[in-house]
Amino acid sequence: MNSPVEAPTPGHNFLRAQIERDLQQWSRGQGPERRFGGSPGDAAHHAAGALDPAKIRTRFPPEPNGYLHIGHAKSICLNFGLARDYGGAAHLRFDDTNPEKEEQEYVDAIKEMVAWLGWSWEHAGQTHLYQASDYFDFMYRAAEGLIEAGLAYVDEQSADDMRKNRGDFTTPGTDSPFRTRTPAENLARFREMRDGQHADGSMVLRAKIEMASPNINLRDPALYRIKHAEHHATGNKWCIYPMYTYAHPIEDALERITHSICTLEFEDQRPFYDWLLGHLAQLGLLAQPLPHQYEFGRLNLSYVVTSKRKLRQLVDEGHVKGWDDPRMPTLVGMRRRGYTPESIRAMVDGSGTTKTNSWLEYSVLEGCLRADLEARAPRAMAVLDPLKLELVNYAEVFGSTDFRDPCSAPAHPHHPELGERRFSFGPELWIEREDFAEVPPKGYHRLFPGNKVRLKAGHVIECVGCTKNEAGEVLAVQAKVVPDTKSGTPGADAIKVKGVITWVAAHEAVAAEIRLFDRLFSDPQPDAGGKDFLACLNPESLRVTQGFVEPALLDAAPASHWQFERHGYFVADRVDHSAGRAVFNRTATLKDSWGAK
Repeated sequence: MNSPVEAPTPGHNFLRAQIERDLQQWSRGQGPERRFGGSPGDAAHHAAGALDPAKIRTRFPPEPNGYLHIGHAKSICLNFGLARDYGGAAHLRFDDTNPEKEEQEYVDAIKEMVAWLGWSWEHAGQTHLYQASDYFDFMYRAAEGLIEAGLAYVDEQSADDMRKNRGDFTTPGTDSPFRTRTPAENLARFREMRDGQHADGSMVLRAKIEMASPNINLRDPALYRIKHAEHHATGNKWCIYPMYTYAHPIEDALERITHSICTLEFEDQRPFYDWLLGHLAQLGLLAQPLPHQYEFGRLNLSYVVTSKRKLRQLVDEGHVKGWDDPRMPTLVGMRRRGYTPESIRAMVDGSGTTKTNSWLEYSVLEGCLRADLEARAPRAMAVLDPLKLELVNYAEVFGSTDFRDPCSAPAHPHHPELGERRFSFGPELWIEREDFAEVPPKGYHRLFPGNKVRLKAGHVIECVGCTKNEAGEVLAVQAKVVPDTKSGTPGADAIKVKGVITWVAAHEAVAAEIRLFDRLFSDPQPDAGGKDFLACLNPESLRVTQGFVEPALLDAAPASHWQFERHGYFVADRVDHSAGRAVFNRTATLKDSWGAK
């Protein structure tokens, strides 16, 4: 058996250093007191509250427009892990500002996966589960406040004209002809938008900042758009919806988030984040101190795509069998494949947190999985490519072909408290087809005519020949049992052999469907540089065999983990495995053999 792969040691995390500095400053009374009104709310709500019982507040804010994937695991573990480690609260918040793409199905799936990873959005007896749509009334009130302060206006340019007048990285933008409207005029038009008097795309509410700003994100970004669409949470109450870049900072402030952690692509949005919250605080709408945004480098995993559009394409075009296909990088797919929450968290912790995007080899994740399952997965013997083994002297050795010789082996070699698994020896067994060679290659120590091997936890046998069909294919192997060689009995080691093979007795073998999963893509960066990611699909990503497993697995529970000796780590499929149908998925081989392919 291969030694377990060490999980990576925790990597550098600059966010921890930042939080520790902040906590030291706050402990010295630097800055305004952080009060929390017991629930999200505006400045008056929190001013009436007690001192915040959470030392910090973080949040994981997914949009409920798809299933979470391995790329989200970094953000989940960062936000919830930092809150846990520093006595804080982590909020789970759904950024549901785009009604046409969001569904309750995704809301439910996201909650399930965050909990599966081992995290909770409860703190001090309070549940912190929120959604952006909870705050639509406040967001509208804040928009009117910006309009009345001369900080926002309704723009009726076409989308093409807005795009053209925005300029680019070398050309400043051009003011909209509607930018000089009075606050009263803008307020009237905005209320017309709210009341459904205008068509989708006919006008937007924009912040009034600086069209010549070198940061394009400050060139009067859109705050609201018209969208006559039913929302999964608010129904048809609204026909205008806030833009993500407007809604997100407000959500953070209403929830009293201290550290708003996001990936690097939002770094250029931070000036607008600060501009918006600063002005709303000056207007008396939001409480001080305000949240601060921190950006970290995205973690990319080799042999994986995480674009929601591309993942949906894989599902819709039938390249995989759904969002929970074990080859998918979705968390539901990885869970079905047999990946454990502990292994994913270990990968994230080991990858560190820096200000640069990084790539991690898929083998690191597999190594974390092996380190986890090596320590706790019970062992079992399985035959994936069965070949019948006939013991021609069985009756002579045991007195009858009806006799069944009881055998046993540890459930786990390092955990005797888990007990023994029991099986029996009979006149016909199943072995792996690769364990017999009529003409053996050099260095081959398994079965071939005249050679002896040990059947693991059983007896030593000597091969005497094989039976073939007219095409020359081997149908069965014949061997003799060597008497007095049963494992664990006196004198069993008197006969020395170089080969040990696994087996399952035909009389008690449990028939099983074995799904051998491998990486979905054969290219380490399947969608980089404009590649056609579908052309990089690995044709060997799934092979299905009909094999046999030992009787201990007859009652294996769905989603239970096992190490099939010699073959790797497997999980009883959580969907298709049942008492009447054994289905096991290979999660990972015992060692990384990908580079040798």
